[in-house]
Amino acid sequence: MRADAMKNYEHILAVANEVVTQHGTDASLRDIARRAGVGLGTLYRHFPTREALLEALLRTGFDELTATARELETASSSDDALVSWLRDVVTFTGSYQGVVAAMITAIEDTESALHASCVTLRMAGARLLARTQAEGLARTDINGDDLISLTTALAWLGDQPSSAPRAEHHFSIIVSAILTNRASG
Repeated sequence: MRADAMKNYEHILAVANEVVTQHGTDASLRDIARRAGVGLGTLYRHFPTREALLEALLRTGFDELTATARELETASSSDDALVSWLRDVVTFTGSYQGVVAAMITAIEDTESALHASCVTLRMAGARLLARTQAEGLARTDINGDDLISLTTALAWLGDQPSSAPRAEHHFSIIVSAILTNRASG
């Protein structure tokens, strides 16, 4: 990519991050282009669909969460590692209103621009869960699909104004439902 095109790409992405953080995943693409000082055509050349833009916004965070999961796979406490990773995922996915619905859809849609990133994130969590299960510290009747569903449910709840004040309580309940050695609190 040419240097000026790369600069435009990065600028559009930075502006999109601000707009999507403020207005959620349904933010106006026209508004993003206007705020970035580019034409709508330029935005679409870099991001042909809303989903492609969203994937670019989420990719770095998903990559970081996947790398964190890899690091946590060797942590001495598998249950603490799993809880730490779950908290990070809930926090990250909760930072963009509407991202949870896009993630859930993308996991099942192999044509989705978000599919690979979402599947990789799910597999990272599944590995942490499997380790915790192997040590007898987590229920064995759940899998990576269940884990990502519970995690995104927590992120969605945190996004609801009436539920946000109880986000920590909800997190605790879900953790106690996953792990066999913890009580909710």
